[in-house]
Amino acid sequence: MNAPIPLLHDPDWSRVSALPIRENHEELVPASLAPANLACYPAYYKLGIPNAVPECHMRRGVYQRLLAAARSLPKGLTLLVMDSWRPYSVQQYLYDTLYNAIENHWPDKPAAELEQLTREFVSLPSTDPRAPSPHLTGGSVDVTLIDEHGLMLDMGTQFDEATPWSHTAAFEQLATPTPHEQQVIANRRLLYRAMTNAGFTNLPSEWWHYDFGNQLWAWYSGQPRACYGPTHPESLECRWRREIDRRHQ
Repeated sequence: MNAPIPLLHDPDWSRVSALPIRENHEELVPASLAPANLACYPAYYKLGIPNAVPECHMRRGVYQRLLAAARSLPKGLTLLVMDSWRPYSVQQYLYDTLYNAIENHWPDKPAAELEQLTREFVSLPSTDPRAPSPHLTGGSVDVTLIDEHGLMLDMGTQFDEATPWSHTAAFEQLATPTPHEQQVIANRRLLYRAMTNAGFTNLPSEWWHYDFGNQLWAWYSGQPRACYGPTHPESLECRWRREIDRRHQ
């Protein structure tokens, strides 16, 4: 648990999106019915972001690995899911909001550089079945840790804070961290080890973002292909309805 978090490069998105997807059609499941050591707080819905959903849906394989990560934590700690499957419209909203904020701060930067800065923290919105936004696959989760009082552990920055200090290994680079910074390092390492030991990969620019099964996971884990493409909770509902209709025929 005390090993440093490795310093990884940001993804080469052109190569990530070129990785093939062999969809395994694994269904989405809700996280809100999980055991006590895995909790759900749909942050974007709570913040009132348009079209955000009041549940954290994820692929079944992702859910099972989250349970494993949660059960590996020290007593008194809970793994908190803040976002998982994300509608395209929410992805577009987040991307546009950050892009506009960066453009307002640096109005003279060219569009290509603005896009690069934005994509450091928000993936390009895409429903392309060959290159979907990671959260649209149900394979991405945004997580943190909470204590026995329901309070979030100090991770050094807030969830979704677009700053260099949000890079997962940022505090690892400090030569002489203060006691507070040492605690941040310990908290991030604890989350990182629990998640990676359960099979997830981390997006290096976001201490909260982890992947399994999608193209981003394939890129960082060295897999030749992804198994999760774009999906939607309604696809599960449609399957249920078809099964009900079949049984009543």
